[in-house]
Amino acid sequence: MSLEMEMNAWEFEEEQWNSGVRSVCGVDEAGAGPLAGPVYAAAVILPPYAEIEGLDDSKKLTERRREALFPVIQERALAWSVAFVEAEEIDRIDILNARIKAMQLAIDALAVPAELALVDGNRDHGSLCALTTPHRLIVKGDSRSASIAAASILAKVSRDRFLTDVLDREYPQYQFARHKGYGTKLHYEMLDQHGPSPVHRLSFLKKWERRR
Repeated sequence: MSLEMEMNAWEFEEEQWNSGVRSVCGVDEAGAGPLAGPVYAAAVILPPYAEIEGLDDSKKLTERRREALFPVIQERALAWSVAFVEAEEIDRIDILNARIKAMQLAIDALAVPAELALVDGNRDHGSLCALTTPHRLIVKGDSRSASIAAASILAKVSRDRFLTDVLDREYPQYQFARHKGYGTKLHYEMLDQHGPSPVHRLSFLKKWERRR
């Protein structure tokens, strides 16, 4: 863990354990901003004070380090799950609702029911979807809670693998393995050449459409 994580990694979990809540999961999502592909979320219940070397916010880790931590988290966790909402549904319900839905789906899929969820961010509902599991929102939780950090890694790696192993092979002309669906110069160039694919979020392409 980083120094910040080592000093405070279990603070929020401890608060719940001390109040009698035993089953606490961390929840985070990945892929809210890209122009294509699903938004992913993960939920993780770790054993109290589990030692997972290098655990931190997925955004602070290299791809190699995230990949190395992925199976360690799966092995050490008491329960874990990953869920996603597809691009077509993101367009239909908007990204906030899709993020919330994916997180609740991940919580619901845990083999060990969570009594409470520690959730990264400051939003627990949109116009259509809301977190129904008792929860606490934690701003920058992925760098402050071991459970949320673990969830952030599972969500990020799962999404990146899907873009690389599935979508890149189905739609090689877009080179998803290189940009993971984000709005890079390369991605916009591929859109200029080929137009949107069935896995693009049409509601996210307004900037590209204005450029045409």
